Amino acid sequence: MKPALTLNHADILPGIIQPLLTWYKGQASDRQLPWRLSPTPYHTWLSEIMLQQTRAAAVIPYYERFLAALPDIAALAAADDEMLMKLWQGLGYYSRARNLKKAAQVIVAEHGGRLPQEHKALLALPGIGRYTASAIGSIAWGKPWPAVDGNVLRVIMRVLACSEDIMAARTRTAVEKALAPHYPTGSDASALNQAFMDLGATVCLPHGTPHCPACPLQQLCLAHDNGQEQKYPVKAAAKPRRQEDRTILLLHQGSAYALHQRPAKGLLAGLWEFPNLPGRLSQQDIEAWLQCHGYRASQIKPLPAARHIFSHVEWHLSGWDIQLQADCLQTAECPASLRWASAAEISNTYSIPSAFTYYLPYIK
Repeated sequence: MKPALTLNHADILPGIIQPLLTWYKGQASDRQLPWRLSPTPYHTWLSEIMLQQTRAAAVIPYYERFLAALPDIAALAAADDEMLMKLWQGLGYYSRARNLKKAAQVIVAEHGGRLPQEHKALLALPGIGRYTASAIGSIAWGKPWPAVDGNVLRVIMRVLACSEDIMAARTRTAVEKALAPHYPTGSDASALNQAFMDLGATVCLPHGTPHCPACPLQQLCLAHDNGQEQKYPVKAAAKPRRQEDRTILLLHQGSAYALHQRPAKGLLAGLWEFPNLPGRLSQQDIEAWLQCHGYRASQIKPLPAARHIFSHVEWHLSGWDIQLQADCLQTAECPASLRWASAAEISNTYSIPSAFTYYLPYIK
């Protein structure tokens, strides 16, 4: 086990607090985000979970639709799973939604329906890690807890010209530990964490050239002093994604389309998908599969190829539109896991993950 990390030039950090707060308070109205208008504990928690791996602009309509359907923690705890997944459809990383409901149920059962204010109790809830707990605590209750995410790490690594790997847990721990003694309480704790978020999102950018002339920390930033802004942060190379070929079957008879529910565990757990098979199958392969299940097709047409990227795997998709003969389903050996749904039901009821939405336009 590596020893605890001590950050070089950490004596700079006390000097960044006031410039960040002044900058944020002067430009806060420029980023009108709905969760900032009513930063209740529930609203803050929901927004922070949605914002993981997702841009703020993309989150806003999901956030507003989710709150309209599930306005409080009790409603979330009692939510129907299918409705929950439908509300989340398109945001990806669906385990976030499942953990939201699990945590809501714990909050109702053990905390009287209110998010606990203790850091340890927040960390005990499903789906809440150190960053999310600190963000909730500072924004909702003014706790002096640094919320260290990728934005904070990028800003701090540039300010300190630090070459430590930001993917290493000890780097995140060191930044949190170095910032904590200088954090204010009350509304300034909330403002400081959100200042870091906004600075990383709008000025100290992860890709391309950062907007250093607009940065309140320009005079303190060692990377900027040396003209090395893009050298930092240092991030260990990710493992290459596994690549898989999948063949999507848009299988339908009249207005009824086949759906398949994925296993309860694993990738896209419990979500609905179009039936699909491993590999890039030819029409001859498709005809053999149909015959094996007793299906009789009146028409088989190829669909355009597509590609979908997950964090650890990349799917290369090919597709077939398969019109079944009338009354074919009465004699076919239909897999028990298939469900037949209309286009309207697929649109309004079933949660179809983004990996399969490339083929939604071909549903009639």
